[in-house]
Amino acid sequence: MLHLHLSYKWLSFTRPSGPPAPVPDGLTRHWIDTPDGSLEILSASPPSLTGNPPIVFCHGGMGGAWVWAEYMRYLSARGVPCYAVSLRGHGDSWHPSYLRMVFATSRRALSDDLVAGVEWVQAREGSEVILAGHSSGGGLSQGILSEGRVDVKALVLLGAVPAHGSMGVYMNWARLDPWFTVRLILHGWHPNSPLSHPSLTQRAFFGDKFPLTSVVAFQQRMNRYESYLWPFSMMRPFASATSVLRHIRREEPKLGRAEERARVLVMAGTQDKLMTPDVTRETAAFYRAAAEGDTQGDGGGAVLMEMVEGAGHHLQNDVQWEDGAEKLLAFYKQQI
Repeated sequence: MLHLHLSYKWLSFTRPSGPPAPVPDGLTRHWIDTPDGSLEILSASPPSLTGNPPIVFCHGGMGGAWVWAEYMRYLSARGVPCYAVSLRGHGDSWHPSYLRMVFATSRRALSDDLVAGVEWVQAREGSEVILAGHSSGGGLSQGILSEGRVDVKALVLLGAVPAHGSMGVYMNWARLDPWFTVRLILHGWHPNSPLSHPSLTQRAFFGDKFPLTSVVAFQQRMNRYESYLWPFSMMRPFASATSVLRHIRREEPKLGRAEERARVLVMAGTQDKLMTPDVTRETAAFYRAAAEGDTQGDGGGAVLMEMVEGAGHHLQNDVQWEDGAEKLLAFYKQQI
């Protein structure tokens, strides 16, 4: 079966053991205690105190705080305090058992971890945060805002699951990988099956300029197994755009600037095969429609959409990562 890539090497049914992974260069690791276990938070501080609001990054499925290292180093060098949380079962946070993680870890449980991380950063910095979520982490970010569990200064959605439902995203993945279902069955329904070989990960997560040799190092950091309930719970609409915007602090235009500041940035790579450009445009339109109704005027300006040329789904790790970081920095400067 040509291009089946039936590999078992990258599948695991046990929790990781041994010491935590080395902290990425330029970052600091913190631990926060929750009722269920300790969560990892990575931070990157500016060279001098700035008083600028912090960004809190939330990874998506199979990721961890480590996926944000490039963005965090880039932004912190330009005066932005940066933090990234690893949800349970990801990075070096506490790991549930295989059965508990895969079949009994809900989106609500993962949302609890993100809320705990945001509240910890707010207390540490004494400031509201800008919340940035990637992929399913973008879904979590929209969910906790829609439910009013946190208030933030701005929202950044990077290749994010659309709040109006992600069924189409998984159809995109199935079209991308014709052996998706067959391989999943042969792998005993292991949740990592669609990413069980570097060639599969390269195809789903990166653009065509990302070398396969670099995928191996990325794959070695991915978590061993993933929650099924997390993505399944977002296939249908799960968040209200109006409710999300209600929990992003609105400010009057600054002196000399007539328009309202952008409150939401929707960004993805032009070669994202999962959250395609069409999905990204739909997400931006979803929030623009709500913003217009919220402001009773041209509220669409409160939502920006940016595309990173040539980048894939993991735009923050692809070879064009700096292009995306520059666009994020430009959005950030509107908030200070």
